[in-house]
Amino acid sequence: MNITATALAATLALGLAAGAAHAAEGKPAMEKCFGVAKAGKNDCAAGAGTSCAGTSKADYQGNAWTLVKAGTCTSIKTPKGNGSLTPKAH
Repeated sequence: MNITATALAATLALGLAAGAAHAAEGKPAMEKCFGVAKAGKNDCAAGAGTSCAGTSKADYQGNAWTLVKAGTCTSIKTPKGNGSLTPKAH
């Protein structure tokens, strides 16, 4: 497995774990949704002690994500298409 695939798999696993933790606390399950955030409004955590929230440079940037209620991402419509559960080419 190459480094990019490994990093993507780890990111997805962390996202699923975060969604499960929210559900366990009585909060709605959440999922990362790519390509739906306005410029500077993305959510992000690059690992312990780091953050990249608010760093997207363009509206609906394909590699920028925001947390949305689980099951709603792909139904979110933007001028650049629907939200995606995986990064989109931007």
